[in-house]
Amino acid sequence: MLLWDVPLRRGQTSIAVVGIEPYPLGPKPPPRPPIPRGRSMDRRGFTLIEILVVIAVIALLASLVAPNVFGHLGTAKDATARAQVEMLSAALDAYRLDNGHYPTSQQGLQALMVAPTSDPRPGNWRGPYLRKALPSDPWGNPYQLTSPGTVNLNGFDLVSYGADGTAGGEGENADITSW
Repeated sequence: MLLWDVPLRRGQTSIAVVGIEPYPLGPKPPPRPPIPRGRSMDRRGFTLIEILVVIAVIALLASLVAPNVFGHLGTAKDATARAQVEMLSAALDAYRLDNGHYPTSQQGLQALMVAPTSDPRPGNWRGPYLRKALPSDPWGNPYQLTSPGTVNLNGFDLVSYGADGTAGGEGENADITSW
């Protein structure tokens, strides 16, 4: 137990306050011996062998999983390009409904975002016809618009040339078209 003498205001006597000691009574634990530099029994960590084993396991798992993941990457880009071609085709159809014709090849897909200033000028442009900026295909190349089309003579041809960016090709290099 502790005893404190608490002074009061001038002219008054002080009172004693009895309190409880802040730590339990009894012997204090002995101090820890100093840890020698460079060596410690309390040191915890991984050995080089353990780290190498973990890296080898991670590499093995990655070699098994990576081909499956990257095998589907090409089909995902193909599906994205097909969805974007459909979205751009719908925007081109909305442009035609407002203006009576599709934008020309010279006006390009930019006519969906900004009213063309070249002939034939749109008479009733109500754009922009896309909510976001004009997309590139999943391989970073611009979509190609031919209007009037060579396949769709009364409409338009919209093409993504695939991963290689050139006409023709197979697999991931195959063209994705609106027809």
